[in-house]
Amino acid sequence: MSSTSTERPSRREAEVLALLRLRLSNAEIAERLFISVRTAESHVSSLLRKYGVADRFELAALAEPPQGGATPAGRLAGVPDPRTEFVGRGPERDAIRTALEHNRLVTLVGPGGVGKTRLACVVGAAARSFPLGGVFVDLVPVRDGFVAQAVAAAVGVTERAQQPLLPAIVDRLSQGRTLLVLDNCEHLLDAVAEFVERVLSACPDATVLATSRERLAVPGEQVVPVAPLPPTTDAVALFQDRARAADPDFAADPAVVADLCTRLDGMPLAIELAAARSASLGVTGLLAARDDILRLLAGGRTADGRHRSLRAVLDWSHDLLDDEERTLFRRLSVFVGSFDLTAAATVSQAAGSGAVADLLGRLVEKSLVVHVRGGTSRWRLLETVRAFAAGQLAVAGEEPVLRERHLRWAAATASGLERWPADRSRGHRGAGDRTSEAGRPADFHAVADDLRAALANCPPGPSPLAHQLARSLGRLAYAHRFLLEAARHFERAAAHAPTPADAARDLRSAADCVVVVTNSSPWAFRQLLAAAERAGAAGDGDARAVVLARAVELANRFSSEPAAEIPQQRLRDLLDEATAGGAPHRPAVAACLALATAWAARGQWRDPDPELAAAAVAAARAAGDPVLVSAGLEAVSAAATRAGRLREAHRVAGERITLLPRLPRDDPYAGPEIVDALHMAATYALAAGDMPAALAAARRVQHDDLVSNHPYASASKLIPALALTGRFAEAVRHAGDMWAGWQRAGRPPAPWLSPVILAAALAHGLLGDAESFGRWRRRALAVTGLADAEHLPSLVPFLAFVDARFAVHTSRLEGAAALVQRAFGDYPQSRYEPYARAAAAELAVVAGLPDASERLAAAAPVCGENDWAAACLTRAAGRLHHDEEALATSVTAWERNDVRFERACTLLLLPARAAEGRAELAELTHR
Repeated sequence: MSSTSTERPSRREAEVLALLRLRLSNAEIAERLFISVRTAESHVSSLLRKYGVADRFELAALAEPPQGGATPAGRLAGVPDPRTEFVGRGPERDAIRTALEHNRLVTLVGPGGVGKTRLACVVGAAARSFPLGGVFVDLVPVRDGFVAQAVAAAVGVTERAQQPLLPAIVDRLSQGRTLLVLDNCEHLLDAVAEFVERVLSACPDATVLATSRERLAVPGEQVVPVAPLPPTTDAVALFQDRARAADPDFAADPAVVADLCTRLDGMPLAIELAAARSASLGVTGLLAARDDILRLLAGGRTADGRHRSLRAVLDWSHDLLDDEERTLFRRLSVFVGSFDLTAAATVSQAAGSGAVADLLGRLVEKSLVVHVRGGTSRWRLLETVRAFAAGQLAVAGEEPVLRERHLRWAAATASGLERWPADRSRGHRGAGDRTSEAGRPADFHAVADDLRAALANCPPGPSPLAHQLARSLGRLAYAHRFLLEAARHFERAAAHAPTPADAARDLRSAADCVVVVTNSSPWAFRQLLAAAERAGAAGDGDARAVVLARAVELANRFSSEPAAEIPQQRLRDLLDEATAGGAPHRPAVAACLALATAWAARGQWRDPDPELAAAAVAAARAAGDPVLVSAGLEAVSAAATRAGRLREAHRVAGERITLLPRLPRDDPYAGPEIVDALHMAATYALAAGDMPAALAAARRVQHDDLVSNHPYASASKLIPALALTGRFAEAVRHAGDMWAGWQRAGRPPAPWLSPVILAAALAHGLLGDAESFGRWRRRALAVTGLADAEHLPSLVPFLAFVDARFAVHTSRLEGAAALVQRAFGDYPQSRYEPYARAAAAELAVVAGLPDASERLAAAAPVCGENDWAAACLTRAAGRLHHDEEALATSVTAWERNDVRFERACTLLLLPARAAEGRAELAELTHR
């Protein structure tokens, strides 16, 4: 590659560059490398800057072919840097490769220190039957309950609104043949087994290679035992290789080495530890050391004896350390994951940073500590070694003190990391982006397991330090889009809170996290009531009023309809309590009470009082809180929709979008409003028939890090807009992906998805594919989970619209009268009513129904609230009255609304422009 830049690409950028040569999109690069799309975009931007070129195509031209013509496809991401040559294990490698070819779960089982991890890395990296490669996940630092988080971080996915973490992982692993390597599962057997079962059942092309001291006991598991190395062959080769790495001039009688390896039971870790001492001991010292080790090993050659051989070498290695080395070694055992120099010095207090750096180097030379290569130097202890060091810590009586230091370090580290997301750009971004040039976002993922472990080790009860850590972890988890984990951390913070007021704030944050993920939940409602109880205990009537008001608003507003489970009388009582306890002269309290009152006034779900909604907006503006202003504007939009004022609802939803830059993206308090504003902007734009706005809003949903990448919901706003504007190929493509995602998710009942699938059916029908039209129409009924979905009130209007438009386009006019009658049924507050009536009125005209004129007149008021429907109705009137001026007006309306297909269809009705219409239709329907 030629370039005038002096900056060299990083290893990951080089991989991205190689894939750019293959003309892959950012999304495809992300899938190949198991990173987020946003991270891929960041790497491409960095490469453009470094090489001073204008676009990705110039980058692709600069890229050299990979060595040997191979492509990066099939790469195993996340594999630890081996640092040393792999020795032996030929039969085991062949056995594992064969097992992976015939089984979807292969577990390497053997004792600690036998070499399972290295063997899995070598085989996984060399596997050629996985076109999309795979990912390596180290579970050593992972605590129970965080397996999904570890895998998610490795594959580059996060939680999104209405999408918990596991479905996001499943969706990523369902893109093709993929290998997931789960290393060191023994301390998480039940959690890993459950995770693996769910992944394998949902991802037919995924294969799992696990390492553990015990089998996972999952159906279909193929166990491959990993035995110690043959002591006279591979074990000797390993010892000699590692000894020469420490001392290039090392030479010893192979028989002496073989004898020592035999006494070490061929355990690779024990052999490496002994070999690491060869440089300092020499041959004579090695012979003496052999005698020392043999005395420690007296006791037999059983399986327990293998563990004893490793323990003996660790004891021996530990005895050879000086006092400073021993002190640091045992104190490092409090870290469950990797650590940097500052962390090691802070927690161990063994010496200053410079001295600790020297000690770490000495421990690395002795193979007791592993240096983790990367942009920032980090170190870690292998789990077997860490367990030994932890035992030494307990013997020294230092464990309580070190646990306390570890907790203080964790709390301070988490607090420091909080400042990073608070300072980040608030634009649309991918939460998985952890690779900024400053490198700071990756710090959370490097220390997250230790932060979680420090919190898990805290005893129950009030504790300022534990509370600080739990609250910081909640904010960090939320900022990195582990949303339900964030909710649990906030709940833990409430349990450790030093005051009831702190607990109330934490429980409110937990509720906000839950609403973002579930779009409401009885869980969130209970958290708010618990927050109110704690606020009451603190004697804070205002805080109690605010969370009670929020509970009432939540129950009456969001889409899972908790109000159906919570009696309206209960909500009125809660609102009365809030009103009685809060100080209405305080602007924030007044705004929250006004919001709850507006949503509850009519005693029905999503039926706010319009005058009270306007008053709530005014109160929110007076309070100066953009989150409350957004909530009030949604009440105005909902009330307008109930009254049939769709254009007003759309306009007000646009106001909410202008507030987004003022809403803090990494604060759970703003999360529900961000998610709702994005979704409802697309919903109201479609209801008003404003196609450019609907497309823009839908694409905004697809690219926002809180709501994008859902396996089937992300495209739900986009597909109808694409179908209604005539972008059929794109609509069909997204619909296929959406349907596959819904199936991967287990085919959950999703009545809200039916209109989206009907839009896909319409796209197929207008492309002339009647068979696919029928298949997708049936699918739309199937996703409801209901036996009689054709009469579902929320579905009938859009179903009638799709059937009517298809009938007009294909001239299938049998049953037209019944279809028109159904479209003109009473569907109060349906956002799809304008579409249904406009298409049915046109069908009445085309079918020559005697009441066609009356249908046009009856449709006019509601169609006046929808640009698409109004243009359709104008065309229908032109057809009925043979009025070319009306048809030309319809053409102009379609043009203004960027609806090319309907414009072309209308041109066909104008003799002077029919040829233009035919040409455009041919272009739009070419597949």
